[in-house]
Amino acid sequence: MARHNWTKEEILEIYNKPLMELLYEAATIHRKHHDPNTVQVSTLLSIKTGGCPEDCGYCPQAARYHTDIEGNDLMSVNQVKAQALRAKAAGSSRVCMGAAWRNVKDGREFDNVLEMVRSINKLDMEVCCTLGMLTENQAKRLAEAGLYAYNHNLDTSEEYYKEVISTRGYEDRLKTIDNVRKTNVTVCSGGIIGMGESIDDRAGMLVALSTLNPQPESVPINALVPVEGTPMEEEEPVSIWEMLRMVATTRIVMPETQVRLSAGRTKMSREGQAMCFFAGANSIFAGDKLLTTPNPDVNEDMEMFKQLGLNPQKAFEKKEKPESVSAEESQYQSQDEKPKWSRPGHKIERNLEAQQKTKTEA
Repeated sequence: MARHNWTKEEILEIYNKPLMELLYEAATIHRKHHDPNTVQVSTLLSIKTGGCPEDCGYCPQAARYHTDIEGNDLMSVNQVKAQALRAKAAGSSRVCMGAAWRNVKDGREFDNVLEMVRSINKLDMEVCCTLGMLTENQAKRLAEAGLYAYNHNLDTSEEYYKEVISTRGYEDRLKTIDNVRKTNVTVCSGGIIGMGESIDDRAGMLVALSTLNPQPESVPINALVPVEGTPMEEEEPVSIWEMLRMVATTRIVMPETQVRLSAGRTKMSREGQAMCFFAGANSIFAGDKLLTTPNPDVNEDMEMFKQLGLNPQKAFEKKEKPESVSAEESQYQSQDEKPKWSRPGHKIERNLEAQQKTKTEA
């Protein structure tokens, strides 16, 4: 099973390894637990934009900040279904619906969201929601409607959290994750780097995520996209080297999790993204927007997939999860115990097997 007792010191030691050594270790673990040539593609849809009462320093949807974001009321079920069909045609297997709410309120709007979940589920697509804080009963109602995943990011370490947001506490976020865990809905929870936090804070966030039991099935790693009008508008963009280290460290600490390469991809070259996939990222958000921030065009992503030989993951595709192993164990493990895609020369081996079968039949 995955480890749930990582310490900040251990994670910092991993994060600060020589880069080539870090990438090799992460890639080795990634190949043990995942098909390195498959990447899950999601489409993020803002079903209700702007007017949020929270004060998250990175978010242009906060009502108190003066940004150019155009707010809109909750979309209709038919509008959401039409967007989901377009996303599916473009190669997405999951639709993530986001609403700029502090917390979910029972009533007509929540009933409409439940109907959106049912409608997308009927399209044979995974459905994810990020709607703010949830009660246990609301989580159960989403599960009954067919929700596949719920996103609720921790954002950063508990220590740095108060520098990012004051309108809710770290425990509030953990409580929502706990409410989701009381259902069969999977958890998607990650954070943002580039908000002025230290490397210690990045490690602290990974401690908080990795010590959850079970660990989140999905961990988005976002690079801050500074938006004019927000308190973080002048933060310096993170480098590709920082993203690589964060992705690789996340992969090592949470080997069975899908690591999502999320906000900030527009600032990354294809080569940079390819290195992130090598380091263990195996999920992206497609479409020209991530709620309100820019994102690469889906056609650009599909061209990148073609160049890298990557295949979009199918909806509801679940693989048997092997037990986690240490980096040392994974390096010395028997070739026969590794997935065939991770064995050098497996095509030759397959051809020899076919030839032997033919001789036997003859």
